[in-house]
Amino acid sequence: MSSFSNPHYMYLFDMKNGKKKLAYGQSPQDALDILRLRLSDEEMAQIRADQYVKISQRKLQEHVDELG
Repeated sequence: MSSFSNPHYMYLFDMKNGKKKLAYGQSPQDALDILRLRLSDEEMAQIRADQYVKISQRKLQEHVDELG
């Protein structure tokens, strides 16, 4: 099955340091699972999994300064 059949979205998760972490996936949980593949346990502990916003790629530029 093509990955184009399942839409993916961008999510900005709040972090404990006040910054935001960008992730993508079919759902917020999927996005966190993808982050888990590339971040350490310490980095994942900084992410507030229940505090996020779904954004479009067009709006990403508006949030660049918030990323950490």
